[in-house]
Amino acid sequence: MTTPNKTPPGADPKQLERTGTVREIGSQAVWSLSSCKPGFGVDQLRDDNLETYWQSDGSQPHLVNIQFRRKTTVKTLCIYADYKSDESYTPSKISVRVGNNFHNLQEIRQLELVEPSGWIHVPLTDNHKKPTRTFMIQIAVLASHQNGRDTHMRQIKIYTPVEESSIGKFPRCTTIDFMMYRSIR
Repeated sequence: MTTPNKTPPGADPKQLERTGTVREIGSQAVWSLSSCKPGFGVDQLRDDNLETYWQSDGSQPHLVNIQFRRKTTVKTLCIYADYKSDESYTPSKISVRVGNNFHNLQEIRQLELVEPSGWIHVPLTDNHKKPTRTFMIQIAVLASHQNGRDTHMRQIKIYTPVEESSIGKFPRCTTIDFMMYRSIR
């Protein structure tokens, strides 16, 4: 059982991106859920709005499946949870699994959450702090607070490390003005 890296209250994982060392890659994946109430699915989980959420609709474990088209390096998983708003729907025990497909997933982290409020940063690294390479990530909600049946998750973000330039070492452009041009090819 590991404890997630809690960020200071209000800390946004986008601050990680502004350092220029990581980038969010959730849009490169295919997302699926074990169940959801109509209007409370993947779109709400990925809409950058902390007021919307995925709501499961079935028996536990509740699953979020994130599949990449090619083997992908992942460094950090960020989950937004809010006990004050969601009470018994708030996850209290989460398993994070990685693998090539549904048939060979291996648990790499199991988290116990006690009334979480804000972003939870989960490192997806090995014992040597090396990022994980995987085709698939599965987040399993094993239990909710107050023995709740269904769950709410407000946002999930996945980050990969930014590779150094092969041309040479240039200073990282981290201002918002520069970042909007960083992927022009």
